[in-house]
Amino acid sequence: MTKLLLSLHVLAAILAIGPVTVAASMFPRKARAALAVEGADQADAAASVRILYRVTQVYAMLGIAVPVLGIGTAQMMGVMGSPWLITSLVLTVLAALILLVLVLPRQEAVVSALAGAEDADSTKALSGLKLLTMSTGMFSLLWAAVTVLMVFRPGSTTHA
Repeated sequence: MTKLLLSLHVLAAILAIGPVTVAASMFPRKARAALAVEGADQADAAASVRILYRVTQVYAMLGIAVPVLGIGTAQMMGVMGSPWLITSLVLTVLAALILLVLVLPRQEAVVSALAGAEDADSTKALSGLKLLTMSTGMFSLLWAAVTVLMVFRPGSTTHA
């Protein structure tokens, strides 16, 4: 059962965290380009921005499976109290908070501005892109750190 849970955990990480990281990272550049153009060109550019936003949303929800399966695997392996695992869980929570509090709301603001929503301000959306770029970078770095901890697992019983 442990090997099955571990396999599902790794698959979930690859299939959920990978796409959300890539989509979130591509979003600021595409959004900046979309906000800079006018007319029919903006409609095409806005479509790609909306797709990236939707991918980020959907895969963020699917990404919940990664820590759930990871905790199940850790319980089966008897390593729940390991410092590397606790650190990984803390970094995972930080990554989730960055995604939910910083990335997704700013992406939504840009999508609203491109859609021409009455309450949307395109200059505010454009000015928020720097913070969005930084936030997505932090999100990616946190997941990279979690991945390194999962591979190296200090004090692991596998001796790999």
